Amino acid sequence: MRHTFLLFPLIVLVLAACSSREPLPSAPLNQPFTTDPDRYQYLIGPGDSMSIFVWRNSEVSTTVTVRPDGRITAPLVEDVMAANKTPTQLARDLEKALGAYIKDPIVTVTMTGFVGPFAEQIRVVGEAAKPQSLSYRQHMTLLDAMIAVGGLTDYANGNGAILTRIVEGQQREYTVRLTDLIKDGDITANAELLPGDVIIIPESFF
Repeated sequence: MRHTFLLFPLIVLVLAACSSREPLPSAPLNQPFTTDPDRYQYLIGPGDSMSIFVWRNSEVSTTVTVRPDGRITAPLVEDVMAANKTPTQLARDLEKALGAYIKDPIVTVTMTGFVGPFAEQIRVVGEAAKPQSLSYRQHMTLLDAMIAVGGLTDYANGNGAILTRIVEGQQREYTVRLTDLIKDGDITANAELLPGDVIIIPESFF
């Protein structure tokens, strides 16, 4: 009982601090960045796998996986940086490298496995059933992310969750109503995600 009386003032102070904080805006439902297909291009990341086809040179065509340092090694070329490039950009770089051995090489890079750069992954932390990092996909939504992490734990404060996002170099926070979305099926609580978003799900104290 004595410990309860000692903790009560601390709980009151915490609740007062939370209530005095300015309310955060709700996460935007739609994002022009992703709804315009010309503005988002997939960038290669460590762990991605790809097929490299060199026209009329099957002996140097191959399948590779991007190393943790972001580089790949292919026949005749070593340590080519692949991370944070589009497949087309990497193809042009390989053409330049192969040009020392093959006359006018024509290279096509086809992605066969997707992970993406760490900076573009969606991270779900806190009271998710399976907290993890997810590969970003165009038009990915909160609902997609929550399905991937298995929903909320029994102790989650889903409607108290926060989405952290970098906008024009500045970190911004938005409220998201995960309980309404998952348990009540309120589709108005869904929101489109952007590369690099972090979803923080707190524990419910009551």
